[in-house]
Amino acid sequence: MSQPAFVAVDWGTSSFRLWLVDRTGDILGERRSHEGMTTAGRLGFPAVLQSHLDAVGAADGLPVIICGMAGARQGWVEAGYVDTPAPLASILKQAVAVPGQNRDIRILPGIAQRDPKTPDVMRGEETQLLGVLGMDAAGDALVCMPGTHSKWVRANGGTVEGFATFMTGELFDVISRETILSHAVAGADEAPDIDAFKSAVISAFETPANAANLLFQVRSGQLLYGGTPSSAREKISGTLIGLELAGGLAGQMPENGITLVASGRLQTLYELAFDTVAVSIRSIGAEDAVRRGLSMAAQSIWNV
Repeated sequence: MSQPAFVAVDWGTSSFRLWLVDRTGDILGERRSHEGMTTAGRLGFPAVLQSHLDAVGAADGLPVIICGMAGARQGWVEAGYVDTPAPLASILKQAVAVPGQNRDIRILPGIAQRDPKTPDVMRGEETQLLGVLGMDAAGDALVCMPGTHSKWVRANGGTVEGFATFMTGELFDVISRETILSHAVAGADEAPDIDAFKSAVISAFETPANAANLLFQVRSGQLLYGGTPSSAREKISGTLIGLELAGGLAGQMPENGITLVASGRLQTLYELAFDTVAVSIRSIGAEDAVRRGLSMAAQSIWNV
């Protein structure tokens, strides 16, 4: 039976994922919970982590590598940022040790873009990038990482040259819950309206300056011509994603194409959106990417 070599943790704002990993990268145990930074800040980061380590039978002294919001200023121990242009290898060199623990626990830093015209930060996505691109990727790349705050990253030769954050997921949540469009989507079922989504993507992608008007048309069109709540939901989603694609692509097409890093429903929606605007991509699961990045970090730090 394989022996555990390290523990990998992706610690977000509202989510916690832990994997017990052997030397070959195989997963020997796994834990998931909603004990993200917000909850862990109240319960105590060491207590939350230890409860999950005990649940997977992690031996005392087994090292732990962590990415995500545990390294934020409001997190466990601040891990700071690596400034762009940021070689992905430098993320591993600047991992921060958590003091006062009975095992070696390291937290990976985020990446900061300190440009007064386009200030930006990421925390957690840098580990996915490491898993997707590695440290010595040849050529330029454009990586789309959907989420509550989607990241579009420009990289070259294993170095993050710049990136932009789009609040697509958060805007969808706020618009569909807190605006007049909440009436349009009330009672929406799980059945997707693919045609409504694709049409909204094209409209926003081709005329991004009209985004606010396109969103209002979701409600006015429903009042005047009918339509289901599910169709309204897909129109909102398609409009926001089409708007993101217009900004993220902005006429650029790197020699290595575009890489989509996403999972679940987001992966499905973004693959459809890219296809709708006739942009080819390669798609990689977000969870696979972060695990691979954490494994690379463990290999670099502890040679496991």
